Amino acid sequence: MAKSKRLALATLFGVLIFVSKIPLVIPLDKAAIVVQALLLPLGYLVIGKLGATYVAVIGGLLTAILRPALSPFTLLFAILYGVFTDGFCILLKVRASQLNTARLTLSMGISTALIGLVSYYTTVYVFTLLPRSPMLEVIILVSGTLSGLVGGYIAATIWIKYLSKIVAKI
Repeated sequence: MAKSKRLALATLFGVLIFVSKIPLVIPLDKAAIVVQALLLPLGYLVIGKLGATYVAVIGGLLTAILRPALSPFTLLFAILYGVFTDGFCILLKVRASQLNTARLTLSMGISTALIGLVSYYTTVYVFTLLPRSPMLEVIILVSGTLSGLVGGYIAATIWIKYLSKIVAKI
């Protein structure tokens, strides 16, 4: 039963990612990446390995329904962001039982910068869906990295102060 409650909580995280994107139009929805940067690592901490990917799949599927024209990209980048988050949390040895705030924050900063670069490169250079803009490239790299760092730090704080105690009970 405990596993199903953890999955339900992680599913809620994916739904919250989707809800955060509803009022925003493209490309303003990219500013809401801090919500993903907060909820993906919480998914990793709640479920463990592939927890962030699970949250990303839920959020990506729901967002793809909202924006059917770009649904393949939406789903692909969402899943990739989850995989990057899980991968860097594993690589940097982020552990839910003994959470190191700096490691979680760093893993989210790297993951967010990487997904920003990959998604921008793919949409601008590979498929030419957007025109190239060096200024936009810098903004994406800087704001994406900062959003990831902020999201990772807030996720660590929420986990340490509140969520770890709740998850321990379920």
